[in-house]
Amino acid sequence: MTIKLGVVMDPIATINPKKDSTLAMLAEAEARGWELFYMEQADLYLQDGEAYAHMLPLKVNKSLQDWFSLGEGTTEKLSGLDVVLMRKDPPFNTEYIYSTYILEQAEAAGTLIVNRPQALRDANEKFFSAWFPECTTATLVTSDAKRLKQFLTQHQDIILKPLEGMGGVSIFRVKQDDPNINVIIETMTNNGQQLTMAQRYLPEIVHGDNRILVIDGKPVPYVLSRMLAKGETRANLAAGGYGVGRPINEREKWLCQQIAPTLQKKGLFFVGIDVIGDYVTEINVTSPTCIRELDEQFSLNISALLMDAIESRL
Repeated sequence: MTIKLGVVMDPIATINPKKDSTLAMLAEAEARGWELFYMEQADLYLQDGEAYAHMLPLKVNKSLQDWFSLGEGTTEKLSGLDVVLMRKDPPFNTEYIYSTYILEQAEAAGTLIVNRPQALRDANEKFFSAWFPECTTATLVTSDAKRLKQFLTQHQDIILKPLEGMGGVSIFRVKQDDPNINVIIETMTNNGQQLTMAQRYLPEIVHGDNRILVIDGKPVPYVLSRMLAKGETRANLAAGGYGVGRPINEREKWLCQQIAPTLQKKGLFFVGIDVIGDYVTEINVTSPTCIRELDEQFSLNISALLMDAIESRL
């Protein structure tokens, strides 16, 4: 029986086919003879308690100029699919949350959703690391300017980041003597109305912001160290960083061992754990990337590992 796989993603015409991890997943599924169906977030809807979508048959290929083709769309119940990959990029906003409600109804009807909708809601990519304090550096989440300034006085050099978003957007490094500290805090907290995360600055970032991909609780044996671009404090690839692969080290294996049981319990099949030095800084669950970079550097097929894990659950 052919497996029917749906994907919810950002417009496929706008992706970078050379680097896109979702496209790598879809290519592996198609190579296995699975039927692919394409959806965007606005295509999902709920009627009389059942989850539906306007979905288009999808074909993908290796061309960097013409990497997909879409067939004629139809409106179908999501329960007619065996598995749905939820790969919509942040921001994690109310529309994203509403989409998870629809996908949860499809899950209740028997469709495997990767990652599980409830877990996507529960595991905020910044907040989630706080569930593993033994793995993290000093961290504060608050909207109170006074507490943020006290945290800065204690640690002298900190990172401020919003709780939603991706790619290093709106992340600030702030030192004790920064003359802009007040306006930065006002902006980040929306004048005390919005929670913001502060973390102790980790100078080990000069050796990379390290992405570990975890599939069904098992880390891929190679890590992508995202290195700082000149003049940057953010190593995100979207912020100009570049990736250098290396084998996973013992500390990183230990960190994964602490986190993996919770990932499996929550149904978080495909996760990207970010590590600087000895510490986890984020746990990415919405649309983790870096498959292409590791595949290319080490002749891997990470998507095959994911599809094997999915197939074992069907």
